[in-house]
Amino acid sequence: MASGSEQTVSGYIVHHLTNLTYGKLPAGFERGHGDIVGPQGEWTLAHGADEAAAMGFNAIHVDSMFWSLSLGLIFCWLFRKVAKQASAETPSGLVNFIEMVVEFVDGTVRDTFHGRNPVIAPLALTIFVWVFLMNFMDLVPVDVIPSALALLGVPYQKVVPSTDPNITMGLAIGVFVLMVYYSIKVKGFGFVRELTLVPFNHPAFIPLNFTIEFVGFLAKPFSLGLRLFGNMYAGEMVFILIAVVFGAGVMWMLPAALLQIGWAIFHILVITLQAFIFMVLTIVYLSMAHEDH
Repeated sequence: MASGSEQTVSGYIVHHLTNLTYGKLPAGFERGHGDIVGPQGEWTLAHGADEAAAMGFNAIHVDSMFWSLSLGLIFCWLFRKVAKQASAETPSGLVNFIEMVVEFVDGTVRDTFHGRNPVIAPLALTIFVWVFLMNFMDLVPVDVIPSALALLGVPYQKVVPSTDPNITMGLAIGVFVLMVYYSIKVKGFGFVRELTLVPFNHPAFIPLNFTIEFVGFLAKPFSLGLRLFGNMYAGEMVFILIAVVFGAGVMWMLPAALLQIGWAIFHILVITLQAFIFMVLTIVYLSMAHEDH
């Protein structure tokens, strides 16, 4: 009985941590219902973690892409709507709140970024609001959307894009590309000097300097993406474990409800802080790319 319960709980957790994956199964792969994939492979939705793993690089997390793009469109629509309503009069309601967010981000950029680039402030605003909206999906009860979509035949659904390392690392790689671009644009050959003659300004130490600086340079996007993923994944796991407690019996309903409310209140701080940290680190890294010594 205990073993069956553990298996059920394990299956519940694995199900909620599995993405809705679309990709190409390799030729000869045996699916769960006994079918063998033909010699040309097969493009299909994965039914289980084993099929998703077999797809390898030829796969996309449909749920992560859908929710991240949808939240990005909501951000664009909302801010465009507020921009059209803005006037010289004293703002109120939503307009006042959005103006506070814009002023907060603008002040952070002014305090942190030491170069001159009109792209940085809009980029910082986009990152902060977009990451916050993706993180905010963590406050949606874990069973609501997956259960509703299961009635429509959708087997898996992860609604928090920032719990998917593909999304967080995608954002981080985008920032990394901008770092490289502005480092070359602003510093020119000086960027090569930074990688080869720092910290030891002598030709004999070029290999050592390059190794140290190059590893440090590559560590920035990894730390940026994995920090966000790790914190949000851990928060989502806690919500899933609390949901498991709800199924332990009637006497556990009240403690589970109190745990969920408490963790949700605390998590509001976490999701905001993670969006802020991602934005600030982006500004700092791009500021470093603009510093031409």
